[in-house]
Amino acid sequence: MPLVLDLFGVFFFGVSGSLLAARRGFDIVGSLLLAGLTGIGGGIIRDVILGQTPTAFANPFYFIPPVLAALLVFFLAPGVQRMMRPLLVFDAAGLALFCITGTIKALESGMNPFASALLGVTSAVGGGLLRDVVANKTPELFNPRDIYAVPAMLGAGLIAGFWGMGLTGGAWQLAVAGVVFLLRLLALTFHWHVPRAVGPWHRDATLN
Repeated sequence: MPLVLDLFGVFFFGVSGSLLAARRGFDIVGSLLLAGLTGIGGGIIRDVILGQTPTAFANPFYFIPPVLAALLVFFLAPGVQRMMRPLLVFDAAGLALFCITGTIKALESGMNPFASALLGVTSAVGGGLLRDVVANKTPELFNPRDIYAVPAMLGAGLIAGFWGMGLTGGAWQLAVAGVVFLLRLLALTFHWHVPRAVGPWHRDATLN
């Protein structure tokens, strides 16, 4: 189940990368590279931290989803100017799946639940962060009008908690992924956000 979720996560993140490439006017090569970077970037960060050979380099199947994502956008994505919403939806799906698989892999590698959850969040947001930086876009992770990392934190924490209770079945993983995805969509719909780095009483203050 983690492998299947991981591949779907790579695909969803890959689509979000290709959609952003289309919005930026990149060519098909740029779209493919951005899809690959978004899809496997978070997993590579996770595996490097774990001291393992990145799964994407050990398993060539990981390079198929980004190619499919780039082709899908190339042939089927009309009206690039209207792609922001689909980009965020695919990004939400990738976020939901990667926070699960990243946490599970860390737990299987022997990390404690807290560190595993933290690595799961890193795995979930890493690809999107790399995508936005390379495309010269303010990372969604740092958007003050969004809660990008919060759903991933919740999902990773739930998985670590369930793991400690012995609940490791695929149904639990899918359920948590569904909760994270739904929370992300609700946040996008209702514009939920968390408090800024300084309180509202410092609105007129100049920070150097």
